[in-house]
Amino acid sequence: MKNRVRRTMIFLNCQRAALIKDAYIYKPDCVILDLEDAVAHSEKDSARVSLYNTLKYHDYRGVERWVRINGLDTNLYKEDIRAAVAGGCDGIRIPKTEKKADVTLVADLVSAAEKEFGREEGSTMLMAALESPLAVINAYEIATSSPRMMGMALSAGDFCSSMHAVRTPEGTEMFTARQQMLIACRAAGIMCFDTVFTDLDDTESLIKETELIMKMGFDGKSVISPKQIALIHKVFTPTEKELNHAIHVLEAVKESAASGVGVLVVDGKMVDVAWVEGAKRVLKLARAAGIYKGDL
Repeated sequence: MKNRVRRTMIFLNCQRAALIKDAYIYKPDCVILDLEDAVAHSEKDSARVSLYNTLKYHDYRGVERWVRINGLDTNLYKEDIRAAVAGGCDGIRIPKTEKKADVTLVADLVSAAEKEFGREEGSTMLMAALESPLAVINAYEIATSSPRMMGMALSAGDFCSSMHAVRTPEGTEMFTARQQMLIACRAAGIMCFDTVFTDLDDTESLIKETELIMKMGFDGKSVISPKQIALIHKVFTPTEKELNHAIHVLEAVKESAASGVGVLVVDGKMVDVAWVEGAKRVLKLARAAGIYKGDL
């Protein structure tokens, strides 16, 4: 399940029972049950109990369930991991990841928790959040640090603060970090996710930013409000022209395989086997959007 569609990952405060109970109704691809920034320090223990019960007893109807643990510079993350694994989470998001050792530390604790609570060994995935210049520099090292790694995500707030940068609608200050992280993820064969968009009323800029990261090659975006989900999904939904072209590419490549032809003309464009991966991605996104039900 490492390569399933993950266009949206919505953060949910583990202390808000009404919100986390029925989060699936907003149809995100994933939820991130948050034990870190969203929870006051005095409420960490009760949030962990809420997390366990939510994971154990609530049916999310196919929505993937991730847990953002507290930072590795605290005394909270070990119990966070135990509660998340015991409850049956799909994966753990590691905040403020800066080096390979951060991931291997969490991976070892996850392995111990899987054994302790009878979970299948290796069933809990990991995702690293990059939030600093050092993290971006070490992106490939982090991306290849564990077989459990599903993907990496950028956190613009802390990154821009540490860079003394100003957030702009154009995203100029984030382009190099986005590109470097994306290259590392693709080289490692894992997924790549963009940062949250914090202005809940500026839907136009959200759409433009999502269009940018989609065209760059990102797999999805972190989300902080249910009303952002449909907008992001729409951007990631292929157009009818894109869908038809992807179908034509896969059909043509399939038909030409036996004859040994390597280069084809499809819809007036020169294509070869290198186009197959992109065409399959278009179909996968189309299936997620409910506009394609074929079997190519």
